[in-house]
Amino acid sequence: MNRKIFGTDGVRGRANVYPMTAATIVHLATAVGHYFGRDHKRHRVVIGKDTRRSCYMLENALTAGFTAAGMDVFALGPMPTPAVGRLTPSMRADIGVMISASHNPHYDNGIKFFGPDGYKLNDQAEAEIEELMMRDLPLVDAEYVGRVTRLNDAVSRYVEYVKTTLAERVRLDGLKVVLDCANGAAYKIAPEVLWELGAEVIPIGVTPNGYNINEDCGSTSPARAARAVLEHKADVGICLDGDADRVSIIDETGAVVDGDQIMALLATSWAATSRLRNKTLVATVMSNLGLERHMHRHGLRLERTPVGDRYVVEKMRAGGFNMGGEQSGHIVLTDYATTGDGLVAGLQVLAALQESGRKASEICRQFEPVPQMLRNIKIKPGTAPLEQLTVQQAITQGNAQLHKKGRLLIRKSGTEPLIRVMGESEDEGLLNGVMQVIVNEIEAATYAPQHQPLSAVG
Repeated sequence: MNRKIFGTDGVRGRANVYPMTAATIVHLATAVGHYFGRDHKRHRVVIGKDTRRSCYMLENALTAGFTAAGMDVFALGPMPTPAVGRLTPSMRADIGVMISASHNPHYDNGIKFFGPDGYKLNDQAEAEIEELMMRDLPLVDAEYVGRVTRLNDAVSRYVEYVKTTLAERVRLDGLKVVLDCANGAAYKIAPEVLWELGAEVIPIGVTPNGYNINEDCGSTSPARAARAVLEHKADVGICLDGDADRVSIIDETGAVVDGDQIMALLATSWAATSRLRNKTLVATVMSNLGLERHMHRHGLRLERTPVGDRYVVEKMRAGGFNMGGEQSGHIVLTDYATTGDGLVAGLQVLAALQESGRKASEICRQFEPVPQMLRNIKIKPGTAPLEQLTVQQAITQGNAQLHKKGRLLIRKSGTEPLIRVMGESEDEGLLNGVMQVIVNEIEAATYAPQHQPLSAVG
């Protein structure tokens, strides 16, 4: 069966446009309820959300579908995605749901599902749920309709848990931290955690209005936080995204530190104290070649996966590894969380900063990156430029030109209508030329008639 609803990270799209309509989400929730409620016992589901206006609509749609399937709903209110992953098994829930489009603008929204173990659903589970959506599903009798409870202590539960992820000997006293919450899900939790641990907190992005989530703030737009670090002479900045599952760090000079450098810092730090299981870090194909070389220099391994923190977690669980992530700032520390947790990862960086006694600029620049270029090309709906012969020929030629001097990675985004073209090479001039040819062919193909399918390649 072809998957039509789920992408690389749950369901995502423009709010009030298929599949992110109330009617579709009611049907989806009913199918999920049937999938997890096949033993006909009473079941429960926890629902968190970020601060988008459309979250109210989708929360009500999910609640209607779940209760119609006989499930009891516990509404958490605005909560980080990793908090839902944590609270799902903690509350013995069968399903955890996060309503968020992560780093996307306010007009998009999405839904991520967690199983009873707190981990995101795998491809097989999502395919079975989509199959259920094609059926005329029965609803429970009136006396078995689920009930809804708002969990008023959800924030305090997660605040207390996150504080325990730091060793008792570590305090943040004396640290001045700019904290950008992207006007998103962590706008209450993150400042409270850092303040209670002793830091002087300069909060920004903590006044959500339903529309300003990720708007010129957060991990994908860190310029405002960088200015604040310099203005307040802060020791460090922490930038979260809309659902707080990713993080970027800003050093005291205002320089932005990406996920690769964060993983390099934490991996070598944990390895030095024998905390890095199997001496292995898991990252995606997007992570810089410099990270891989850094790991090898320290006698450590880097395992790569397809793009998506879910695939990172799957590889970590299969191999018994406890650290992984993405260049974009999804840092997964399975000692503490079942998915990327920007706040927990940020605290680990602060701990390393405190214990080293050095400046952020000194410890966060772990390796020299291989020059990397990334171009995001917006494509028209219904087009498939990567299947076009001219595009395939450009990619083949580009790989031949780079040969052992670098690498290319071209893929369709699983969350946005984009083709992502990434390249790495020490020869930046060569790389720029190769990239430009491929980008030009993709742009031409997306606006041209789709008449040269991949199957035409001999």
